[in-house]
Amino acid sequence: MAEKVRVLLAKPGLDGHDRGIKVVAAAFRDAGMEVIYTGLRQTPQMIVDAAIQEDVDAIGVSILSGAHMTLFPAILEELKTKKAGDIILFGGGIIPDDDKEELLKQGVAKIFTPGAPTEEAIEFLRQAVAEKKSGEQIM
Repeated sequence: MAEKVRVLLAKPGLDGHDRGIKVVAAAFRDAGMEVIYTGLRQTPQMIVDAAIQEDVDAIGVSILSGAHMTLFPAILEELKTKKAGDIILFGGGIIPDDDKEELLKQGVAKIFTPGAPTEEAIEFLRQAVAEKKSGEQIM
């Protein structure tokens, strides 16, 4: 049996809208993943520190505040600084296409926009983690 995917979900910044991320957390849990939800108003440092402490495969963030061009790069930088760049970063929120393209270029693995089916996120995460782990075994 394959190892369980461990994912940390967080709401960075001042955004207080958490219904969507709670739905995603429940869907991931129901799909057999181990989910750690850090709650609202997390800083990039808090998110990365928790991810390292919990030894997760991936971090998923929900950003509806418009601060995505600040928060995603800050989390990526924090991952790099703490030598945890192997942790997959993905997220969702109200993110314009141009910004989405730029964030993907910077290293965010996937961006989901409102209305994306939870099954799509589950499949993405399973595949991304499987690819990461198979790559680690080869090295």
